[in-house]
Amino acid sequence: YNRVWIPDNEEVWKSAEITKNYKAGDHFLHVQLEDGTELNYPVDPAALPPLRNPDILVGENDLTALSYLHEPAVLHN
Repeated sequence: YNRVWIPDNEEVWKSAEITKNYKAGDHFLHVQLEDGTELNYPVDPAALPPLRNPDILVGENDLTALSYLHEPAVLHN
């Protein structure tokens, strides 16, 4: 399963792992946060949450080496 970034009011972004396959037309993304909390995150099929980079890329000095380059990836790195 892939990991994504979920917007959060306090921490800005939280990492979550997708726990169930997403199918076109689904209104929720089934995810588990790093603290173990499971939730059904409401999604708009046109704007799915950004994917998280693999752990091997955490702390990369060259941001162009990241697989996914977006706000949460830059802030986390």
